[in-house]
Amino acid sequence: MKTETFKLNIDNKILEVEFNNLAERTNSSAFVKMGNTVVMATVVMSNKEIEEIDFFPLTVAYEERFYAVGKILGSRFTKREGRPSEQSILTSRLIDRAVRPLFPKNFRREVQVIITCLSWDKETDLASLGMIAASIVLHSSDIPWDGPIAPVRIGSVEGELKVFPTFNERETGDMDLLLAGLKSESKKEILINMIEAGMNEIPEETILKGLELSKKYHQDIIDFQDDIRSKIGKEKVKVLLPQSNEEIEAVVKEVVNSRIENTLKKDPTDDMPQIRDDLALKLKDLEDPNALRYGFSFFENYSEGIIHKYAIEKGLRFNGRGVEEIRDIFCDVSKIPMVHGTGLFSRGETRVLSFLTLGSPGDQKLFDEMERQEKKRFMHHYNFPPSCVGETGPLRGPGRREIGHGMLGEKALKPVIPNAETFPYTIRLVSEVLCSNGSSSMASTCAACLALMDGGVPIKAPVSGIAMGLMMEMNDNKSTEDKSYVVLTDVQGEEDHYGDMDFKAAGTEKGITALQMDIKVRGITREIIATTLSQSKKARLEILQKMKEAISEPRKELSPNAPRIYVLKIKPEQIGEVIGSGGKTINEIIDTCNVSIDIEETGEVFVTAENEESAQKAVEWIKNITREVVVGEMFQGLIKRVLDFGAFAEILPGQEGMIHISQLSEKRVEKVSDVVKVGDIVPVKVIFIDEQGRINLSLKEAKK
Repeated sequence: MKTETFKLNIDNKILEVEFNNLAERTNSSAFVKMGNTVVMATVVMSNKEIEEIDFFPLTVAYEERFYAVGKILGSRFTKREGRPSEQSILTSRLIDRAVRPLFPKNFRREVQVIITCLSWDKETDLASLGMIAASIVLHSSDIPWDGPIAPVRIGSVEGELKVFPTFNERETGDMDLLLAGLKSESKKEILINMIEAGMNEIPEETILKGLELSKKYHQDIIDFQDDIRSKIGKEKVKVLLPQSNEEIEAVVKEVVNSRIENTLKKDPTDDMPQIRDDLALKLKDLEDPNALRYGFSFFENYSEGIIHKYAIEKGLRFNGRGVEEIRDIFCDVSKIPMVHGTGLFSRGETRVLSFLTLGSPGDQKLFDEMERQEKKRFMHHYNFPPSCVGETGPLRGPGRREIGHGMLGEKALKPVIPNAETFPYTIRLVSEVLCSNGSSSMASTCAACLALMDGGVPIKAPVSGIAMGLMMEMNDNKSTEDKSYVVLTDVQGEEDHYGDMDFKAAGTEKGITALQMDIKVRGITREIIATTLSQSKKARLEILQKMKEAISEPRKELSPNAPRIYVLKIKPEQIGEVIGSGGKTINEIIDTCNVSIDIEETGEVFVTAENEESAQKAVEWIKNITREVVVGEMFQGLIKRVLDFGAFAEILPGQEGMIHISQLSEKRVEKVSDVVKVGDIVPVKVIFIDEQGRINLSLKEAKK
């Protein structure tokens, strides 16, 4: 078997790429290794173009394998990998967002990239390694692709920026910034084509420092891949451009020319859907069977050019807004009864209603995945039904987009969520998109934050989010760094469709908590990112003020509909007493008091109930079980058993003591049953506790 191996030293870590013929029926495949982590990447391209579609059919899948961590995971009945985990879906999206913009615009062949984790050392960043692996197989294959890309992750360890932090450093640090970089057309600058970040209120200046720090590493990883291609790369397949049709193009221009500008006015006399409908009628009159397909393809490119030109040269955008102008904002809380908190956020035609649910510690989500085996007490879920864009469609479970947008909002809000020590509740937020016309994910972040404050969750600071767009000069003869551009604040649907960037920024007044950037152009410069961060900060602060008009801070009290949690501490060795034999004691408390009880190994006991009375009853029960009796205390004892040598009396729930026959009376007692019977309640005094904790009681001493 022929094998070729390439190595690169990255900060004393060896990146190793092995090409072999184990998957020889693919267009390219490779084993990529760092430390004891190994991923396999394959890419396959279909032989024919699909003419009937108007999009590029790319599939990117990151696959987890439980054997990679030496575990037999899965459900009790199915010990194999099933539906992709949440983490693998997010990693798939991450890689897809970085590689997709680099395929030719008119490419219509199916391409599938699969990255499979074969081994994980629990330290190496799987997302970065998977992205490198995808880039390597695409770059070395015959598939037309304008890479390579180089992912660089920047963390913050004890206040210092660190490149390629470990898994644990990412989990505990204040910043987790992933940047995908590539060379500009002129080879003079490193461009960025994908950003994903979660942060703990980090200022914009620190993010720009991270960008500067990453340059060298981008360059090294790109040069490494170029070296691989120069030695083993295949010749790229030529992409056939559609032949121009002047007759169809003339029809498109006739319909479009006088009307695009009308859509950009303050009070538009036209809109893009109407233009499309009118164009379809014109194209159907032509005898050419390809008129509709070619006509709409040309329409999109032609309209895009006009919209870009007006935005860059005249500052014109849809609905006549200024480039930094935010659409009308409306916020409200407490919209729906019975739930624990609600937040409504409306920005233009985008409207999201978020719901808060508080639960007990036992309601935490349990992860039994390859990368995560833990409990999760804060969740944000996002629903995007077809009705919110005026369409019909099947209602299935959440797709990749819903999971990704939900996680973005969760990442944005997580830094302000109170810790379990001060607020022991499990927190679930659900954002329902009611109407969408641009950036429902950031609207969800704002609505969810309002719901948290409405429900009385003591968040550290309110969080707002905004989506930024970009219109860049469409001139193929210029390199990216030489092109004119304009950054748009608060992109709406058509601007997202025709624009070049979707840059989402969320944070508090103090700093950024989450970033996510996708682009359609090849890449953007550091200057564009700096401009976008500056504009987004101004917009975020403006939105925060609008949110504070609806609710300025978290309510002092929880919703009356929310459960109440009471926390008490017992000794770890007393846990067994509370649980009882086979769970008898704890189940009796739960059933009698109508509560739920969660006990940690440290001895923390969480009692959750719908009302205070039930909770206090259970708390007192547990306190009595775990109360330490001292010599000299007096009790009213319930006789539970009568024996020849004495009687056993329950003085506290679950705690009994023995009254020896000699302690029943001042007089001599012949039979214990002559003095006490089962069910009697008698005064007793604790006279002795032996080394094994056994309690000795006296009836005669209690009567003195």
